[in-house]
Amino acid sequence: MTVPHTAPEADSNKPSNFLRQIIDADLARGTYASRRWAGSPGDAAHHAAGAPDPARIRTRFPPEPNGYLHVGHAKSICLNFGLARDYGGVCHMRFDDTNPEKEDTEYVDSILEAVRWLGFGWDANGTSHLFQASDYFGFMYRAAEYLIEAGHAYVDEQSPEEMRANRGDFGKPGVNSPFRGRTPAENLARFREMRDGLHADGAMVLRAKIDMASPNINMRDPAIYRIRRATHHNTGDTWCIYPMYTYAHPLEDALEQITHSICTLEFEDQRPFYDWVLQRLAEGGLLAHPLPQQYEFARLNLTYVITSKRKLAALVNEHKVSGWDDPRMPTIVGLRRRGYTPESLQLFAERIGVTKSDSWIDYATLEGCLRETLDGSAARAMAVLDPVKLVLTNWDEVMGAGTLDACSAPVHPHHPERGQRSFVIGREVWIERSDYEETPPQGFFRLFPGNKVRLKYGYIIECTGAAKDASGHVTEVHATLIPDTKSGTPGSSSVKVKGVITWVSAHDGLRAEVRMYDRLFLDPQPDAGGKDYLESLNPDSLKTVTAIVEPSLANAQPDEKFQFERHGYFVADRVDHAASKPVFNFAVGLKDSFGK
Repeated sequence: MTVPHTAPEADSNKPSNFLRQIIDADLARGTYASRRWAGSPGDAAHHAAGAPDPARIRTRFPPEPNGYLHVGHAKSICLNFGLARDYGGVCHMRFDDTNPEKEDTEYVDSILEAVRWLGFGWDANGTSHLFQASDYFGFMYRAAEYLIEAGHAYVDEQSPEEMRANRGDFGKPGVNSPFRGRTPAENLARFREMRDGLHADGAMVLRAKIDMASPNINMRDPAIYRIRRATHHNTGDTWCIYPMYTYAHPLEDALEQITHSICTLEFEDQRPFYDWVLQRLAEGGLLAHPLPQQYEFARLNLTYVITSKRKLAALVNEHKVSGWDDPRMPTIVGLRRRGYTPESLQLFAERIGVTKSDSWIDYATLEGCLRETLDGSAARAMAVLDPVKLVLTNWDEVMGAGTLDACSAPVHPHHPERGQRSFVIGREVWIERSDYEETPPQGFFRLFPGNKVRLKYGYIIECTGAAKDASGHVTEVHATLIPDTKSGTPGSSSVKVKGVITWVSAHDGLRAEVRMYDRLFLDPQPDAGGKDYLESLNPDSLKTVTAIVEPSLANAQPDEKFQFERHGYFVADRVDHAASKPVFNFAVGLKDSFGK
């Protein structure tokens, strides 16, 4: 169904921000009401032949396919696709693939999977809006020739060192290139020689002719095309010249009829060039008004995290982590493997909001969003992460030799419709080693000689002591069963206790590998101010233990989340988990405890 251009209001339940205010104002004024859309990207003539645009706004998510997306990209995905969804618009999925040396189809595939996993798509009004900048190389070249012919661009043959020296700095204006005065015909001939491969890589560039004395250094005749002999993952060896990102970006937006081009703050100084390119090409009739507008928001700065693709790649290449999907990585594939859900990342993006000023977001905010989304959905289970055997010495006398007693517990305490999980209790069970203290500290209510506790969902027991090896290491805890105290029976409340401990039966418990992950860095701002982020790597960011888990987890599927009662939330590893060898990753604790 086509959404009309009237009724500019968005979802009233969504918190407002400066971007929503801009969109509200544009829709109220009808800023983009005259736009037409020909069903695919194209120049002014192409869209003029199309119908009125059924999308009230158009945004885009334009990653470069040179690495795996991270949590900062997740914020941008949720922002751009979310705004389009909320305003009856369309968000384009676009690959900014103008740098062939660093790009690969592996990254393309991973990016598409990440966007889908987060819950977004690019089909709208019966059309796919999946695009790549390299499909526009022909138009970009034609636009460059127009700029040359109009006197707005020239071929510069200075060396890179000379160009840098002549660019000036914030206190000194730049110096015009000696090649700046060439005629359009001379420049066009040289540019075509560049295109035809007649010159070496780096021998010359095409530059915009703007103002070498501009206080904005980005406007001092920026380069718009360079020679680069590299095979492109999409266009192969068709081109040996490639557009610069700052030139390609506004053209991509215009060809796709983007209304609100939303970038992070580091592109704010590039906005004048963005506007200059579009205005010059609109003057020549290649692009039509209204033109796209760029808006900037603060990028995500998350404590205990780095988001530089180069530094993340170094962590992978130097084997500091196991790969891009290591659960300690802030990549979307890493977060997914850690147990993060699409809902938790969407909640995080909404909760941190959109601002114009940089700030640091505490990692605990991200963890809190995961905790909130898993609390209502994750099935419960008991697991013992540091097991020691507990022997109920009077079991055979009270219950009968070899007897196993059936116990049950809710799959989820707030969703009785999800049923019960079943397990047994017998003479021997596994408990956490930390649940026994021969000489208990103040406030310790678990097992010590003479103290009574409840085995959760089972019986009340009284601790009688422990067996130790020659070094004094506890090898077995001993207790006696108090009859007629089983949970859910009439006598369960006859004995009052302060402590309740989790356990798993030695009869039906399963061995599982559990990977206890912590934050990868100890420094809350590991690479701020030029710091060497490798110096703050957390040596204890991964500890692997052999745990005993309850039998209900025998059916756990890869990527399935659980709350291990008392310990926190865990996920069956989506890569290594199998029924024959269960592997669970620690996702997040029941409460924030880092650094406490």
